[in-house]
Amino acid sequence: MRKSRGLVLLLSTAVLLSSSATSYAFYDKTPKPTKAQIDAAKAAELAKQQAANAAASKLNSAKSTLRQLTAASDAATAKYHVAQRNLQAATITANNAAQHSREAQAAVAAANATIGRMATNAYIMGSGFTDIESLLHSNGPQDLIDRLSTLNQLGASNSTALKRYQSAAIIAKQAKIAADSAKAAQVVATQKVAAAKAIADQAKADQAKEVARLSSIQSKLMAELSKARNIRLTLEQQLQLAQLEEANANIAAHTSGQFKVWPDKGFKGRSTTRSTDAIRTAAVAYAKKQVLARKPYVWGAQGPNSYDCSGLVYAAYKSAGLGYPNWSRLNAALYFVDTKRVPLSQLLPGDLLFYSYDGSVQNIHHITIYAGNGMMWEANSKRTGLIFSTMYSVKGLMPSGGRV
Repeated sequence: MRKSRGLVLLLSTAVLLSSSATSYAFYDKTPKPTKAQIDAAKAAELAKQQAANAAASKLNSAKSTLRQLTAASDAATAKYHVAQRNLQAATITANNAAQHSREAQAAVAAANATIGRMATNAYIMGSGFTDIESLLHSNGPQDLIDRLSTLNQLGASNSTALKRYQSAAIIAKQAKIAADSAKAAQVVATQKVAAAKAIADQAKADQAKEVARLSSIQSKLMAELSKARNIRLTLEQQLQLAQLEEANANIAAHTSGQFKVWPDKGFKGRSTTRSTDAIRTAAVAYAKKQVLARKPYVWGAQGPNSYDCSGLVYAAYKSAGLGYPNWSRLNAALYFVDTKRVPLSQLLPGDLLFYSYDGSVQNIHHITIYAGNGMMWEANSKRTGLIFSTMYSVKGLMPSGGRV
């Protein structure tokens, strides 16, 4: 029995060593940035940050100036509207004065006509148009009464017409002069205000263009800053991951407890696979991203904010393009049955690793995604979270993996 177990251990050791050598070609090792590269990335990020800060200062100053110019433009516009209303009022006053002048001129013309008729009648009647002349030349009492009444009326009209002429002519002339002067002054004032408004509007438009230009520069610099920051973070993460890979790979290479791997009991799985190299690569990339994002372990979760072990496997392959009905959420034991058996010596990145308490399928308690070179991506536990670890770090490794 001991000899049999010793043979199993020897064969297992040989398998694992060949697994490390065989799968290494498929393992995409994380590049290990140098300190100089990270320092250069930090310097580039700092330069972009300083440029972005300077651009932001200029933009804020330009926006402040634009607000001031906008206020000046609004004030000039308000003054222009007031000037327009004043001009309209002055125009109405001038038009009324002109109308009053025309009415006065009509009254003067009527007075002149009345005086002319009186003079004509006096000339026709002879020596003059008097009460005695009317008495001597009347054709009877009634004619005398009519002539005296007309004379009185003409006298009154004459006096009224002359007075109206004198007052109307003077008032109309003065009103027209004042109205025309006020209108002319308001025209000049309106033109000045309109010119000031045009200058203010142009200054506002020019400053708005400057703000737009500076905003574009600021947006570009912020994008460059974000890119520089991502480069720096990526290099730092790559350095951390590379150091972790080196440490875990060293542990895997010197692991002597191969008895953790259960002997092959002949459990069968699928005879076909559903994944391609591209799908497996995408699944590995997804799992790696979740681990690097330090996502937490939550039992029963399948992302995107947390995962358990089989939930990470499900989410990784679903994101890679597999979906229902060819791909569904299962527990670790059912994934073992639903994948094609792959010897540990033939594992490829993206294959699944299974762990059992006693080597039986029903007691499989953990599942991970093989990363290559004896390493794996896994949702380990609530205490540990999502990690990158050696495939031998969990006891009870089944003698074969599963290919989706």
